[in-house]
Amino acid sequence: MTPGEARSAQPNVGAKRALTLGVDVGGTKIRTALVDADGTVVASHRHPTDATEGPEGLMADIRACVGGCLGVEATQATSVGMGIAGQVDVGTGVLRFAPNLGWRDVPLKALLQDALDRPATVMNDVQAATWGEWRHGAGKGVHDIVCVFVGTGVGGGIVSGGQLVTGCSGAGGELGHVTLVEGGRDCRCRNRGCLEAYVGGWAIGERAQEAAADDPSGAESIIARAGGLVRAITAAHVSDAYHEGDSLASRLVTETARFMAAGLVGVVNTLNPCLLILGGGVIEGTPELIDLAEPQLRKRALAAAVEQLRVTRARLGGDAPVVGAASFARTVLLEAG
Repeated sequence: MTPGEARSAQPNVGAKRALTLGVDVGGTKIRTALVDADGTVVASHRHPTDATEGPEGLMADIRACVGGCLGVEATQATSVGMGIAGQVDVGTGVLRFAPNLGWRDVPLKALLQDALDRPATVMNDVQAATWGEWRHGAGKGVHDIVCVFVGTGVGGGIVSGGQLVTGCSGAGGELGHVTLVEGGRDCRCRNRGCLEAYVGGWAIGERAQEAAADDPSGAESIIARAGGLVRAITAAHVSDAYHEGDSLASRLVTETARFMAAGLVGVVNTLNPCLLILGGGVIEGTPELIDLAEPQLRKRALAAAVEQLRVTRARLGGDAPVVGAASFARTVLLEAG
């Protein structure tokens, strides 16, 4: 299946209890889960990622987990889907680059199939989370959705006309790296002024550190939460202070919502989704960002692009990547006949 052929297939009634393995590989942890056809996580296991072991070490960890951590039902899984933080060619299952792991050009699909002796698919973790939200979460039943996940970084995923948009080389949906400000803040990619450089968790932390250095007395509450160290301030400290009514934190959150709305205007005008789903750790920690950003989005976007638009919060939380990866693998298997 090529990326452009990633379509939805509804499981038949007899397959309702069919089990699939989902694997979510991040820079610091691996989660392996057994997922049924309704998107329910039947069993799961989480353990740290050790990038120094390489892809072969990853496969050994997954094989051991499936054999010993998920129970006897894991042997019934018909296929396995992996979501990984990096650029993936969905058609070939080759990991082009995973910056958090330092891996390049790894044939993960082939390795996964050899390790578990069953059909496998590999995709970007945010695309997997988007698929999960579409099939089993906030986007269920909607044919045109955009997901934006604001965590440490900012990732996105697109379903258009009931198809996952992966792009020519599998990198489709990198909405966090749309340029928001030409020549703006340094991003962790090779660009400047990306949306992520203003609203990602690491960027909120940096902005808060700069504000605290400029006005330590005005940032006293936030600095105290960071153990008295300005350089240790994170987005979580800002969120905690915001919920306690801190004035600097309120300003930072309001600014973040403004930046977020500005980035989302371009996304909505370009893609015209019926549903915009916002999730990720920053949104989970400060859900008020949605209420702050949505009115600005509606005011600034094209009227035709927002007249039928709904904005909602992601529903699956941390389960989205493993549920989505498993569901996508099941879809590919069903379409293969």
